Amino acid sequence: MVTMLKESLKTIEKYKSSIPHYGELLDILGEILILREEYKKRMQENIFPVNETLLKKKLEGGLPLIDFSTGQFDLKEPKQYFLALLTIAEKRAPGETEELMQKVKDGTLNFDKMVCDTFSAHGEDHLDDVGENEIDLVDLFLEESLRPAMEKVVERYGKIVADSGWTEGYCPICGKEPKIGEIREEEGKRFLFCNQCGFEWRFRRVKCPFCGNEEQQSLAYFTVEGDEKYRVDVCNECKRYIKMVDFRNQSEHANLDVEDIATLHLDMLANEEGYN
Repeated sequence: MVTMLKESLKTIEKYKSSIPHYGELLDILGEILILREEYKKRMQENIFPVNETLLKKKLEGGLPLIDFSTGQFDLKEPKQYFLALLTIAEKRAPGETEELMQKVKDGTLNFDKMVCDTFSAHGEDHLDDVGENEIDLVDLFLEESLRPAMEKVVERYGKIVADSGWTEGYCPICGKEPKIGEIREEEGKRFLFCNQCGFEWRFRRVKCPFCGNEEQQSLAYFTVEGDEKYRVDVCNECKRYIKMVDFRNQSEHANLDVEDIATLHLDMLANEEGYN
């Protein structure tokens, strides 16, 4: 893990030189990655326990291993990580997150409920008591606050999940939808990445991960000239998109946390074309 962290930080420094307009975001990501590793060492193994007797049936039935509908998790450690993440923002804009931190500490904002809401169909409920300028920040840090504990689940069950033949477009570990993926191996296999837990799973090349559309005529992709290692896969049935990176001809390994930031221009292009 230390080696992976060093490689990620090296990639961040490289991208800060080549795409300086993302410099501040990449700096923030670098701090997050360092903090993530620190909190991962501290966090307990069983924050998100998995019922191993149901594991096979869940995967066969298309159900993620972690079920947030129960809401029965001890989130004290993720809450501390969330507050530590807010200090990253506070350093850059003193006073901006001070009120938010206080609300979480005194219970005005219920951290456990905010987390569970992000996994529900009513995902905006947790934003009711949050200032307009803080919304993106809260969503980002809520997602990240669970990452160290969820990575432990990935490390324990990832191989079993990878061998299970999972065919859904949402994450088999936590149920979140992917934002980015990669093309790997000589055969050009497609893998989707979950920003919530860090798991990657293989998925069909000609299929929309969001609506399941397999009609080649309504599936397409676009690239940016001179930057063909990145592309955006789009579905004209549901108007959704996912970013893909192809590092097969590159010497380095793709870190999809970093690549997600480095390809924000692709999100903007996809939005301008009417995809979401």
